[in-house]
Amino acid sequence: MEQEEDNLESLLKWAAEIGVSDSAATSQHGSSNSCLGHSLFVSYFPHAGGRGLGAARDIRKGELVLRVPKSALLTREILLEDEKLSVAVNGHSSLSPVQILAVCLLYEMQKGRSSWWYPYLRNLPHNYDILATFGEFEKQALQVDDAVWAAEKAILKAEVEWKEANVLMKELNLKGRLQTFRAWIWASATISSRTMHIPWDEAGCLCPVGDLFNYAAPGEEPSGFEDLELQSHTSSFQDTTSLCGDTTYMLDVEQLDACTERLTDGCFVEDVAAYCFYARENYKRDEQVLLCYGTYTNLELLEHYGFFLYENPNDKVFIPLEPEIYSSNSWPKESMFIHQSGKPSFALLSALRLWATQPSQRRSVAHLAYSGCQLSVENEILVMRWISNKCNVLLKSLPTSFEEDSLLLDSIGKVQGLHNSLELRTYLASFTGEISAFVEVNGLRNVEDDSALPLSRKIKRSMERWRLAVQWRLNYKKILVNCISYCAESIDSFNCQKIISGTEHTLI
Repeated sequence: MEQEEDNLESLLKWAAEIGVSDSAATSQHGSSNSCLGHSLFVSYFPHAGGRGLGAARDIRKGELVLRVPKSALLTREILLEDEKLSVAVNGHSSLSPVQILAVCLLYEMQKGRSSWWYPYLRNLPHNYDILATFGEFEKQALQVDDAVWAAEKAILKAEVEWKEANVLMKELNLKGRLQTFRAWIWASATISSRTMHIPWDEAGCLCPVGDLFNYAAPGEEPSGFEDLELQSHTSSFQDTTSLCGDTTYMLDVEQLDACTERLTDGCFVEDVAAYCFYARENYKRDEQVLLCYGTYTNLELLEHYGFFLYENPNDKVFIPLEPEIYSSNSWPKESMFIHQSGKPSFALLSALRLWATQPSQRRSVAHLAYSGCQLSVENEILVMRWISNKCNVLLKSLPTSFEEDSLLLDSIGKVQGLHNSLELRTYLASFTGEISAFVEVNGLRNVEDDSALPLSRKIKRSMERWRLAVQWRLNYKKILVNCISYCAESIDSFNCQKIISGTEHTLI
């Protein structure tokens, strides 16, 4: 920890010397020992991303809180000023910009203390937990086919790109350890999780100090993407308002302007030749200042950044739909899902309401369905039952239940608190199932009874990825459970409507 603090202090001093500043007055930190202190400070937020940036004062939404000059950005362009590297790279035009940046990063790492970027490079994480780092056990622990397949694709992609770039790395005479797949995964993960967009290079840039911001998901705005989809489907129906009561579904100009606002809180500003970061909301002193990287589901966050959010308003679950459902409406497949809250998306409800209608009647009620209107109480109950049944089938198809995963997660947390192999073996001795499988995969059955050796880094990393996999599938199941509750409450409400309206009759 002491070494990490020294490394961080060196980074902030180096950053101040090259013009990085958290003050609008760019010269403020010219002779300072740190580029921070006016608006931001580095702190540890144990329940919100770990090391991040806190507010050194009260900050207003939209304020400039950090400026990183172009000369401080680590890009392909600046690294390729090295003649040896540039000549070698020119002979490999088939490599993608990201592959080239990964090779450039490993080449720069080989320079060690002689690299101009050394104060920054030695502060980069030593390990990442993106999907491409998952072993077979952790990958299968995701349980859900789509998630397992996403991990398999990420691993395969990393392997292919590594093999393609290996010839170039050999030409550059990189050290053996820097040519390994493990080193390639580290470089790829660094680029995937830490680069920021720049207009002149699709590979992006690494941004010293700017990459210390932790992530905040964009919130659910009143005029979100579903509303944009809604507008595209309702634009031809001029009588939408009268058909749907008092609710107006058409978007006005102001709403459309709100939808086009940037989703990120940092961008490269040509006028000042710097990457500029702005406060996405008002912050009180000592609160963590967060940065929005964009809109991601939890699986996408895990794939590209190696973490996920317990409360992610952009998370979603897709349930399998019959081909006829897709063919009976014009909604794109990606718009038909279940929200993190458990509520079916606008497009999913619209599609199912239309599908649950007799084919001969669909044309006459299509404008109502696309406008978000309920077609009838009976139709709505049928749709809610259908969704609930689908969610139940999905839950039952998975190896463990929501309750079992909750208990397992508690056990993993206790295991992570153990200090040596003997404690671990003693604690795990009575467990079966997935915990027993983890013991077997990591060779912990063979630990001697009197062994008190510290747990290896390999076991600790595997355990952390296992925990992430269990947490992800638990959140996935939570969405399905929430959806079942939502459907049940809706059905009860519709049954009450039937009673009140005097049309009560047997519904089952």
